[in-house]
Amino acid sequence: MGDIRERILAQASELKDEIIRLRRHFHMNPELSFSEDETSSFICRWLKKEGIDYETGMSGTAIIATIKGNGKGKKIIALRAEMDALPIIEKNSDSYASTCRGKMHACGHDGHMAMLLGTALIINGMRDHFGGTVKLIFQPGEEKSPGGARLLIESGAFNNQKPDMIIAQHVLPELETGKIGYKAGSYMASCDEIYITVKGKGGHAALPGNSTDQIYIASKLVVNLREEMARQISINQIPTVLGIGRISGEGATNVIPEKVEIAGTFRTFDENWRAEGLALVKKIADATVAAFGIEAEVRIAEGYPVLINNEDLTAKAMEFTGELIGSDRIETFGHRMSSDDFSFYSAVAPSLYYRVGIRKPGAEIRKLHTADFNIDENGLQTGVANLTWLVYRFMAE
Repeated sequence: MGDIRERILAQASELKDEIIRLRRHFHMNPELSFSEDETSSFICRWLKKEGIDYETGMSGTAIIATIKGNGKGKKIIALRAEMDALPIIEKNSDSYASTCRGKMHACGHDGHMAMLLGTALIINGMRDHFGGTVKLIFQPGEEKSPGGARLLIESGAFNNQKPDMIIAQHVLPELETGKIGYKAGSYMASCDEIYITVKGKGGHAALPGNSTDQIYIASKLVVNLREEMARQISINQIPTVLGIGRISGEGATNVIPEKVEIAGTFRTFDENWRAEGLALVKKIADATVAAFGIEAEVRIAEGYPVLINNEDLTAKAMEFTGELIGSDRIETFGHRMSSDDFSFYSAVAPSLYYRVGIRKPGAEIRKLHTADFNIDENGLQTGVANLTWLVYRFMAE
């Protein structure tokens, strides 16, 4: 086993330049959710060149590649990387900055794809050392509801060969390069979108008795939502966020609009409370506007469930990572209010989602989903080595 460990570490190091080249290619050519056509074509050509079998035609641009070990064993391990970028204008001036204005890999998906391809190269070259099958999932649309993971599952992609486990890794700018981070159990929040339209009678702002004040009522509604949700959170003690990100009413200084639109997000860590909380939003909206004799239309766009890391997989993965890079390079996390559609995969098989450090010690944190997000590319080597080692060790279990 020691020989395999050293081989994986050595090959990850040897592949470092190629992994960085791949990451920079993806970074320069970002594509938005469910429009990853060129990205998908590039990956297919790369897989074909390396002699790795793959299939397409599931959920748009999705690709599932297959590497079969030559040893005994029937275990199936699936590995996921996302392909989509974000609608952000990049501020970085690197030579590999986005060439598509208004599109940017600001969440690290470029690195995820590069790390999965690097992992594929090593695994494909060590098929004599494991039995079973490795599935490589290149998934569209992680950043946009309903989520590419959900659509891929609904397409029946796993009906014939159900994985025994599904693993994903995600870069984290708060984590130093060379480190790996884990959180067992619930890790990332559910995420649903809330859209409320307050509708009444518009009119001249100087004649308030002839209209209903939708701006005031919508403001009252936002306050009521915040106060009641805070009260419920204090009672049930479940981490929750109800964030209102937009209020818009097309009025003027002297015009009260007929309707005002409110948009926000609801996030939590308990599926029962998730349903109750969303029902509470509608109840508060209806009660608030009813007091003024008008109506509210509430629409909930169902998003992603709570991301739950299988306890046993996480414990084993931490043990294996300790074997590879040392337990002093492992960090553990608490809950995180952001979300990821990887959460859907836990309905298919036991799942594990962990973090890869990509910040030089002492360097400024360039946060995810920002215009100046960037990574220390040295962290990609650690991600490739760890993911490859996890596959080998889980196959041997």
